[in-house]
Amino acid sequence: MTENVDSTQFNADEVDPPAWLNAEFIEGALRAYEKDPELHVTDLKISPATLQGDHYASIMFRAVSQYSTAKGNFSKALIVKTMPEQEGHKKDMLSNSPIFKTEILMYSKALPELERILREAGDTTKLYVPCIYHSLDPHQVMIFEDLVPQGYTVIRDRFVNKEELKNAYFKLAKWHAASMKVLNEQPDFLKEFKYGMWGMPAFLNDPMVTTGVPCFLEMLDKVPELTKYKPYFEKVKDNYIQRMSVVMEEYRTNPKPNRYYVLCHGDFHGRNMMFRYSKETGSFEDVMLVDFQISNVCPITIDLIYSIFMLMDTEDRWDLGKEYIDYYFSVLVETLKKIGFKGEMPTQTGIWEHIHGHKDYEFFLMTSLLPLVAAMKTNTFKMVDLFLDPQIKQQAYFLDEYLADVKMLLPKFEELGYFKDL
Repeated sequence: MTENVDSTQFNADEVDPPAWLNAEFIEGALRAYEKDPELHVTDLKISPATLQGDHYASIMFRAVSQYSTAKGNFSKALIVKTMPEQEGHKKDMLSNSPIFKTEILMYSKALPELERILREAGDTTKLYVPCIYHSLDPHQVMIFEDLVPQGYTVIRDRFVNKEELKNAYFKLAKWHAASMKVLNEQPDFLKEFKYGMWGMPAFLNDPMVTTGVPCFLEMLDKVPELTKYKPYFEKVKDNYIQRMSVVMEEYRTNPKPNRYYVLCHGDFHGRNMMFRYSKETGSFEDVMLVDFQISNVCPITIDLIYSIFMLMDTEDRWDLGKEYIDYYFSVLVETLKKIGFKGEMPTQTGIWEHIHGHKDYEFFLMTSLLPLVAAMKTNTFKMVDLFLDPQIKQQAYFLDEYLADVKMLLPKFEELGYFKDL
């Protein structure tokens, strides 16, 4: 049965589960997972798993299942993740994408191997929560144990704090280090992971991307202290997406020497992490990364630059997150040494050279996604309205929170020489 919910809190396509998501389906999945053909689901309650703004690619439900076996009666809280079935923008953008195949491969192949490498070196860092069921046909679906009863929570009412940031980068560095070892020793092992953000066929032509710079230019035109930067973005508006795409795909098409390639998460932001604190002491215990739908092998800059814009708050972003990126680098190198990495060791200078060399990606994030972050931070607009209504999206570019970021970032970019030779 579906629990009664306040529909205004959730994405419209997650209020009512699809007809096939029922007790019979969950029973089949649990039977396969428990290896018990006599398992019977006796009660099932389904509700939306996430709130508006938590995510956009896929739909998610919480399924609390009561079931019986020969050993007794049990209860299990599950998260069911599947593709949008309601007609509309989300389905149009995602229906032909490889995101589910990618995420299933992450859980069934890549992440277990990365953890195996860490375990062999005596590192007990946990990179993921096991997927207990997955299928691509007749429905694209994955089922996980719900982390909420285990004490994990998504941070929605604020940006992550300094401790949470460092721990998120700690776990990302472990992941990246293990993937660098795989790429160095088994380069074909991760060859299937080639579809990042650019692997969604409709993405590059979606208004979320195509309207970013035009909206940004209109804002520059109307904010006197920023108008001087307009000529620079007039120059890049017609080709920066193509230049950015070349970097995104270079590992497969034209790998560069002295470039650091890793298996990137691809969407490394706060809503794709769950944090756990001790109930007794309140001290930090763990962060778990989730949502690996656009994970792919690409330059290390993809996760790092994305995190600067999508994970950090303004006060942490003012120097492009140097404190945290440098901390990440220290963990990366320490882990590479510990796991016996035989390739060329990255350098701190090299990391920053790569970041500054991928300025088109920074332009994209600043002009297209950072306004959405400001809107979500202030709860000013619904995400779906930002995607679908050009007038509402334009308003996001004039939010005080966004303007404060831009007024800080543009002089920083100028100081770094980003506007030379455009």
